[in-house]
Amino acid sequence: MTPNAKIQPIAPPSPSVLAEGLRRFEHQPYYLPTGNEVEVFSTAHARGLGVMLKGPTGSGKTRFVEHMAWRLGRPLITIACHDDLSASDLTGRYLILGEETVWVDGPLTTAARHGAICYLDEVVEARQDTVVVIHPLTDDRRILPIEKTGELIEAAPGFQLVISYNPGYQHAIKDLKPSTRQRFVTLEFDHPAASSEAEIVVHEAGVKPAIARGLVELADRVRRLKEQGLAEGPGTRLLVSAGRLIADGISPADACRVALTGPLTDDPDLVAAISDLVAALF
Repeated sequence: MTPNAKIQPIAPPSPSVLAEGLRRFEHQPYYLPTGNEVEVFSTAHARGLGVMLKGPTGSGKTRFVEHMAWRLGRPLITIACHDDLSASDLTGRYLILGEETVWVDGPLTTAARHGAICYLDEVVEARQDTVVVIHPLTDDRRILPIEKTGELIEAAPGFQLVISYNPGYQHAIKDLKPSTRQRFVTLEFDHPAASSEAEIVVHEAGVKPAIARGLVELADRVRRLKEQGLAEGPGTRLLVSAGRLIADGISPADACRVALTGPLTDDPDLVAAISDLVAALF
């Protein structure tokens, strides 16, 4: 900050800024419950408890959060975590606009001010010194100290912190500290039962039930290839992508090759194995 820069007083954001980064869902995001996760999340929200979602890629974690934001009537702000995510990226920073230096809230601060659900996707990808910033918001204090401005923000009613990660990609150097994990109610996600997964594919992709059942059967067989070195089996998201291509006229074999086999692996042996399964089913 330059010595002669004029500091603009901190004030509540204007309505135009309020909408930036926040999403409100006018229509219900489709989600098919597999247990009592809707009830648990709703109760946690009412009690001001944070929620941690654990599950493989494409198992519906993000869609579930969107569905709950709609169900609870709360705005949602999503943060994709990564190695370079800093505390300032979450809380905010000073920016120079013309001849003035102004404070701009980060997404976590915006969510706390306006009672939004704040979703940190793949939180283990963020540095641990960044993650600790969320701690005061996840206990009875429900506050967010902004060191650079000296402001102490009390989370508005309706604010909730939600984090997610994929245990399959956990490493010792990328794990949540116990002091972070024990601040959250935990919901476990996995691939849905075959009948439910087929119903999701029919609804999301617009394919006939027979095609959806074939894709689900294919996914079940491919998931067993983890014993042969496949890093992770296909999530429901990949089945929906393949189904959408099929619904628009792409052959099932080609759709599965580009939307399922390609994203899963480059290993020639695994590609051949998956191709054989596709040929057997379609």
